Amino acid sequence: MKRLTATVSGKVQKVGYRKRIIDIASAFGIKGIVENLEDGRVKIVAESDDEKLKWFENAIEIKNTLIQVASVEKDYSPARGEFAGFGKIVAGDETDSRLDKGIDVMNKMLVAIIDVKTTIVDMNSNLGGKMDVLGNKMDALGGKMDVLGDKIDVVGDKVDALGGKMDVLGDKIDVVGDKVDALGGKMDVLGDKIDVVGDKVDSLGGKMDLMIQKQDELIVEVKDMSQNQNEILVEVKDLNKKISRNQENEIFEMRNDIAEIKSALKAKGII
Repeated sequence: MKRLTATVSGKVQKVGYRKRIIDIASAFGIKGIVENLEDGRVKIVAESDDEKLKWFENAIEIKNTLIQVASVEKDYSPARGEFAGFGKIVAGDETDSRLDKGIDVMNKMLVAIIDVKTTIVDMNSNLGGKMDVLGNKMDALGGKMDVLGDKIDVVGDKVDALGGKMDVLGDKIDVVGDKVDALGGKMDVLGDKIDVVGDKVDSLGGKMDLMIQKQDELIVEVKDMSQNQNEILVEVKDLNKKISRNQENEIFEMRNDIAEIKSALKAKGII
């Protein structure tokens, strides 16, 4: 909301200008006041939204047989909300002067009527031109109706576009849900792999115990077979090498499995 303060110069006092301003303001739903100034100008204070004030600003520049607006000084400021409607401020001695002015205006109208009688033939000849002007105004009105229809179509298109965006948002939410489900499935697979690695570790521990047991049995046999001590020692050394190689192979496989699990966890951002 804004306030327009307009000071209007020209032939604007005692010619019905304020009445016209009140009618225009009422048509636009604008609130404010209008008053005559001592220097012959008219002051208008109007409050409304920007668009209505722009229309009102153009409408107050009236030029006809009686009213002749020469210039309008305009100043905008924030609205104060002090008006309930739109009215005029009337001076105490204004009524008598209005009656005198009314008599003067009526005299001028009588003279004008006499002049009109002498030009009635010319007016008839110009009737066709006026009809053309009326036709042009009708065309202009039709154009404005078309513009209004276009604006309504634009609003409809914007509503449709908003609906489309809502559909797209719904699709994106569905995609996120699918990704969450997929991540849950991958976490299940990762858990299974960890269980497999645990089983392999347990199996390796059992094999290590078995190898230690066999080694102990060989030592007992070596003690019992002192006559073949050298041959047995050679066999024990070979067996120890085989055991070491087997242990190294099992440990290497276990390290590879652990490294593969770590890589998968890093790829998913879990570690």
